Amino acid sequence: MAVRLDYIGEDGVDFEPFEAFLTADETTDWFRAWTGNGELNGDDFLVFGQDGTGGNAAFWLIRPGQPLVEQPIVFLGSEGETGVVARNLAAFLWLLADGFGPWEASTAHDPEPDWVPRPNRELAATAKEFAPDNRAPAGTIIEQATQEFPDFDDTIMELCR
Repeated sequence: MAVRLDYIGEDGVDFEPFEAFLTADETTDWFRAWTGNGELNGDDFLVFGQDGTGGNAAFWLIRPGQPLVEQPIVFLGSEGETGVVARNLAAFLWLLADGFGPWEASTAHDPEPDWVPRPNRELAATAKEFAPDNRAPAGTIIEQATQEFPDFDDTIMELCR
């Protein structure tokens, strides 16, 4: 993710990975504010980045007993956008390499009219180094994540007040 910091804004993707995960208290505060539900905690999410509008990218800790890198990546946008954008960290690295950030992936079904993804060689090199067997185009990554977790939006919206 450190490579990504050098390219923010240059590729039209507005995504900033954090240097560290949000704390449990910060995640709970954010999730309660996002849902309007003060009874929730943020224990199911490990937030690792944000876009310019305040939407958060996070690991969704839905696979008990699985390592962090095998948990799906989700986006919860500042305007209510939701989406499982990658099935795991390896897929997420290839998503970034293909020119998509979390917001772009969560809104891929209704993209901005002037936005065109720009694959990034440096990020592709990173994905190739850390996830060589998981290479796939962004559309496939998004489709696989959506198919595996078709009810994510409904699950999150049920928590909102």
